[in-house]
Amino acid sequence: MIPDFQTLMLPLLRVVSDGGEHRVRDIVDHLAIEFKVSEDERREMLDSGAQAIFDNRVGWARTYLKKAGLLDSPRRAVFQITDAGRDVLKRNPAKIDIKFLRQFPLFLEFNSMSKENPETEDIQTTDVSIQTPEERMNLAYQQIRKSLASELLGQVVSVTPSFFERIVVELLVRMGYGGSIQEAGKAIGKSGDEGIDGTIKEDRLGLDIVYIQAKRWKPGNVVGRPELQKFVGALAGQGAKKGIFITTSSFTKDALEYTPRNETKIVLIDGEQLAQLMIDYNLGCTSQQIYEVKKIDSDYFEEG
Repeated sequence: MIPDFQTLMLPLLRVVSDGGEHRVRDIVDHLAIEFKVSEDERREMLDSGAQAIFDNRVGWARTYLKKAGLLDSPRRAVFQITDAGRDVLKRNPAKIDIKFLRQFPLFLEFNSMSKENPETEDIQTTDVSIQTPEERMNLAYQQIRKSLASELLGQVVSVTPSFFERIVVELLVRMGYGGSIQEAGKAIGKSGDEGIDGTIKEDRLGLDIVYIQAKRWKPGNVVGRPELQKFVGALAGQGAKKGIFITTSSFTKDALEYTPRNETKIVLIDGEQLAQLMIDYNLGCTSQQIYEVKKIDSDYFEEG
């Protein structure tokens, strides 16, 4: 019998307790042996056919432990235990599940689902008896999207400045700015101070120019009001009135409340919004499976 993903959490954490770096595939194989998962069971696929059920469950166990801060991923497809993870094992818990992980602030933040739906409950703890199938599907979708956004942002923060420049250029072009990739690439200046400072056409015809500043900062380095004031000053120096300030971190409250007194208009995009835009415009991610939700066509059954 294939264990559920919550059952896999504690054994997974124990496997990596040596503190070394472990490859995802090796951990999957180790847990399959520990739980006596047969070869036939390992070949069982999700209904979508996109992934093996056991692999999927190990993946979600790893994701939840990582979001709680018990695991870290130093590079792609590799992870290791953190100090918080070691502390948990020292407490010798009987099991680790979603309820257990709720004691960690990082997990609560991840599991809040989204800013737009702060009252949305975790799909694993919601009483499904009062929900329609469509509501349950929507909750699952939001949770998957939240996890994907977090993974995307982690990748963006770790790339080189030149690759970050490419990400920003491609995203803006997909959003309708700058015409072609080639034209946009020329419009963006050379990266510096781990960011990009330059201009891009507002539309394909180039009727107006938008000034861009992008900061590839880690989440802890928030952008304050002084940074925005410098940006507005730079716009004034260029005779520009429109700007986009992108950061992989976040903005302080003072920064969010800042409004230039002149006619300058600036749009702020923080790390979470950047990741969501990358998902919306299929940048750095790809569709794994598409589900169609259908309903009865009442008109078809109308007899004339």
